[in-house]
Amino acid sequence: MHEETLSEIKRINQVLEEADCLVSEQQVAAAFDRMAAEVTRQLKGARPVVYCVMNGGLFTTSELVKRLHFPLEMDYLHATRYRRQIKGGDLHWRVEPEVTMKGRSVLIVDDILDEGATLAAILDHCREQGASQVLCAVLVDKKHNRKAVEGFKADFTGLEVEDRYLFGCGMDYQGYLRNLPAIYAPKGL
Repeated sequence: MHEETLSEIKRINQVLEEADCLVSEQQVAAAFDRMAAEVTRQLKGARPVVYCVMNGGLFTTSELVKRLHFPLEMDYLHATRYRRQIKGGDLHWRVEPEVTMKGRSVLIVDDILDEGATLAAILDHCREQGASQVLCAVLVDKKHNRKAVEGFKADFTGLEVEDRYLFGCGMDYQGYLRNLPAIYAPKGL
């Protein structure tokens, strides 16, 4: 391996080794079970389209939909504000969904509701496209008062977590560590 690659691996491993585990793998699994039960109660007869918000929502979507035992369609979209940084910027659309949402119940699935600007824009887009019902599910809602839209809440939330920079369960640290089954916060962030 190149020295640069080894240095990057060492740096990221050190972040993980020093990080605080805020939510265990077992707690995350229990949160997904609760979310799936709530989604099932509301959408089992609706033949919804479930849209995964890439990249962060991949983990949450996978864990959630495998617990949903009713007919649904799946697609994805990609809108971001982070672009491999730890602070968000302007909304950037990379991929819009292909499965039509007109006249359909739509469930948008993402990893986290932080300030909510990205998620709010996605939900507005779905309404503009003629979805009959637009709901959203997030694994994590950060506890703070900086929501982009005052009072904005997801329809389905797995966990409320303190206001720190988070990684694991789809959330990344500079592009890495999305794959971890628990939720961590780096020391000092």
